Amino acid sequence: MGLDLVRRLGRPANAASRTEKMLHRVLPLVYRRLGKGVFARAATEFLAFGIKQAYACIFGALLLALILATRFLYPDGAALTRYDFLFLAALAIQVWLLAARYETLDEAKVILIFHVVGTAMEVFKTAAGSWIYPEESFFRIGGVPLFSGFMYAAVGSYLARISRILDFGYTNYPPLWTTWLFALAIYVNFFTHHYTIDIRLGLFAVLFVLYGRTWVHYSAYRYRQRMPLVLGFFLVALFIWFAENLGTFARAWRYPDQANGWTFVSLAKLNAWVLLMIISFVLVTLVNRPRRED
Repeated sequence: MGLDLVRRLGRPANAASRTEKMLHRVLPLVYRRLGKGVFARAATEFLAFGIKQAYACIFGALLLALILATRFLYPDGAALTRYDFLFLAALAIQVWLLAARYETLDEAKVILIFHVVGTAMEVFKTAAGSWIYPEESFFRIGGVPLFSGFMYAAVGSYLARISRILDFGYTNYPPLWTTWLFALAIYVNFFTHHYTIDIRLGLFAVLFVLYGRTWVHYSAYRYRQRMPLVLGFFLVALFIWFAENLGTFARAWRYPDQANGWTFVSLAKLNAWVLLMIISFVLVTLVNRPRRED
């Protein structure tokens, strides 16, 4: 195989990784067992891609698991409210990720920024009635329990880690200043559309103008792959929408149309997640500058 998986996985220096060791053991075995042909190569690459995606999602996956578990298992009348427990647990997960070197300090700074950005938007949106957090809590700002900011941080954590783990490179990436202005326009529109014209359709047009020719190149295992970056944006947003459905099912928050019982989150929310995810992606580029693919 001959590939330095420690480098490909992108962990900080001197950080031992069970994932790296597992990849060293499992992937060559899978490749040999499948016959070393075209199918074996494709299956091995797919397995490596899946393992690394799961590795990158660890923050969000743990937080979502806690949200679901506390929906059914958290005791009624506990001295510590469910929302406060989720806040303290999410804080502990973040500390563990840093201590175990699953995240770098630079990545944590970006995640913190997105946490603050997300919480500020949550305070505004809940005041505007876009959604509510129906349970009580001590750690909150207005109608927003502080654990909610970690849901945004989970998106930033994933994007920061996956770009390092899969060794992202780009072709035809737009000038950085244009992406920063684009992210700012998206964020401002999340607030102003309540009072003026919603320019969301125009933002999607700009999205395709800026990133329509951009390809992201990545390495899951042995080979260099590529995909249109816009497609990647929509795929990530789709999985966030799936997670949002699980979160509302667990009654972590509630939209107005779910007041009489849980229903699927509207697909219209998918476009909001695409735009919000781009804000997170652009914030990550402040630390991990997009590398031009040779």
